[in-house]
Amino acid sequence: MTAPAFTHEVLADLAAGRCAAVRVPGFLSRERCREVLGALREREFDSYGKARVDPPVMRFGVGVSDHMAAGEVADGYWKALEGHREAWEGLGLSFDPFRFSREALAAHWPPGVAVGRRGGRELGDGVAREPNQGFQVHFDDALREYTGDLLDVPLVGQFAFNLYLSVPPSGGETVLWRHRWQPEDEAYRLPASYGYDEAVVRGAESFELTPRVGEALLIDPRYFHAVRPSHGGRRIALGFAVGLGTSGQFLTWA
Repeated sequence: MTAPAFTHEVLADLAAGRCAAVRVPGFLSRERCREVLGALREREFDSYGKARVDPPVMRFGVGVSDHMAAGEVADGYWKALEGHREAWEGLGLSFDPFRFSREALAAHWPPGVAVGRRGGRELGDGVAREPNQGFQVHFDDALREYTGDLLDVPLVGQFAFNLYLSVPPSGGETVLWRHRWQPEDEAYRLPASYGYDEAVVRGAESFELTPRVGEALLIDPRYFHAVRPSHGGRRIALGFAVGLGTSGQFLTWA
């Protein structure tokens, strides 16, 4: 679904499963995209560990998935998160792009949007990612990835938010298949990887979305999805997870 804003109607459609993705063109002005992108270009991006994420994906910021241990959040996450916050504050931006995004989501969602907490402490609010070689076919579902509730408030739904700052002349498409994880899908998991062989979604209905600068995309990541390699330029997007809590509030984390 394409919409002028993340209205209550389209968010409810996404939460109810009546659609799998909502895109909002012009969510962030090109001027603000250039501001964030210019600041990020002056910083060094880290790589996810190649043993788990291959092809390599570059990112600026810390995600909780980088600090998983046996289905739990490792203690080292909280120390790393301090450095993450210092790094983002050090960009000297005139606005907080993650707060801006949360407020836009909350504008038409009466229960509101807040950064999720674990043990009373706020998780990270977002990261910048550069998957120029693409993301393998995978799904994201905190209810399956963690042994208990990731957040203090139990989740009944999950979404993934992306805001595109830079896109390549070609490639970089997001592909989403009408297929959620089933136990037999593990036969297609790639060794020591987060990803699956694309045969796992063979025959499933799918659609492909080409990113555009300033556009925001909210998808249901419990469907298998992937990002195609970029050609001729950098694909940089801000992103975070969004959970629908039992309270009715949207809760975000990265």
